Amino acid sequence: MTEKAKILLVDDRQENLLALEAILSALDQTLVRAHSGEEALKALLTDEFAVILLDVQMPGMDGFETAAHIKRREKTRDIPIIFLTAINHGPHHTFRGYAAGAVDYISKPFDPWVLRAKVAVFVDLYKKNCQLREQAALLRGRLEAVPGEARSGDLLGELFTRLAALEESADGMAKQLENAEDPALSASANQVLTRVARLRAAMDALVPAPVGNGGPPAEPRPPAPQGPPAARRPPDAG
Repeated sequence: MTEKAKILLVDDRQENLLALEAILSALDQTLVRAHSGEEALKALLTDEFAVILLDVQMPGMDGFETAAHIKRREKTRDIPIIFLTAINHGPHHTFRGYAAGAVDYISKPFDPWVLRAKVAVFVDLYKKNCQLREQAALLRGRLEAVPGEARSGDLLGELFTRLAALEESADGMAKQLENAEDPALSASANQVLTRVARLRAAMDALVPAPVGNGGPPAEPRPPAPQGPPAARRPPDAG
């Protein structure tokens, strides 16, 4: 059973937190409340979150200052932040939000379906990254426990099978986001693909090269799926 992701909801108004919980409850993830920026920072010290929904206008430490603290910490700087604001902001206000590290800026009242869809994508990306970390840890642990000469048999076959399934899943997700207008989503998807590619390269390096002078060839590996055009380097001009 896949572990639920945690979503941090930050707002000083209780009714707003209840509304967010009602909108996001259909995602069936763990929703964590914080009533202030300080409370949010405390929660981030102990828990790992897939995405943060952060109100801009809060007494004391506002959303911008809270986001700045989050982005300064190495452990939390990569967590996506969606700013929520009730004021009619102009370009300068929006720029300040993105400069503080937000991946999106949504004005209240917002469309519940749009907000839920955006959060769902970031949760999915977070879970893909967790899978990659788990597979990398499994790879390191299994290889450290097995003598070098035994690494080319059933163990590598099992690990390549797991990797192929992960590649297929990541490739499908990237194709869904190929035409996404949100650059943050595209960047997060490409980050997942990059981690998959690094894991594939590490696995390929473990496979023994074909033995010369008529020796048996190395065991075949499942091919890596091709990523979508948006995730590949464009050809050089000229």
